[in-house]
Amino acid sequence: MQSNNPQGAQGAPGQGKPGQGKPGQGKPGQGRPGQGRQGQGKRGQGKRDNQMEGGLEDNVVRIYRCATVVKGGRRFSFAALTVVGDRKASVGMGYGKAAEVPSAVEKSKKIAQRGLTKIKLRGKTIPHRTVGRFGAARVVLIPASPGTGVIAGASVRSVLELAGVHDCLTKCYGSRNPKNLVRATYEALVNLYSPEKIEELRGVKIAAHAFHE
Repeated sequence: MQSNNPQGAQGAPGQGKPGQGKPGQGKPGQGRPGQGRQGQGKRGQGKRDNQMEGGLEDNVVRIYRCATVVKGGRRFSFAALTVVGDRKASVGMGYGKAAEVPSAVEKSKKIAQRGLTKIKLRGKTIPHRTVGRFGAARVVLIPASPGTGVIAGASVRSVLELAGVHDCLTKCYGSRNPKNLVRATYEALVNLYSPEKIEELRGVKIAAHAFHE
């Protein structure tokens, strides 16, 4: 006996499991680039400098993610550590928190812009040896001859480059926390003095070879 249904048990075309999904809806290549957890975790690390208004540039040193356990699950918040400078002896750093990454970055940029500080440079290096301390971190900055470059890690380098330092030797002691290293480097740059300022404070005349180019 023949069945009245000419399609038999297979059902209507396209209703079976094989090939049921629409084109492009399968798992391979379904997610957008950088939308997974791995993309969010690495956002802001090693990010290149971005041009801002007024000739300023910013560099996001690190993005921090904090998870708070609540009754309904986990609630995430983000914090951004940003350095802002004009590469012409002005630099500032900021740390901002928000519920989303873009909001945290923008907040840290505004905080860094409000804290912009003019530092003393001698050409493309610093005028003298200086030490910056913050928390358990201690950063030593040493002047270098032209062509040496900035010998430093990622956290310290971001501050020195945006401040306009091209030749400098550095050494870090104690904590390797990026927050402490950035703040210690910032404090070391702020504590720099020009030869004229040192002569005024000490009341003596400094020899010319002490600050030769």
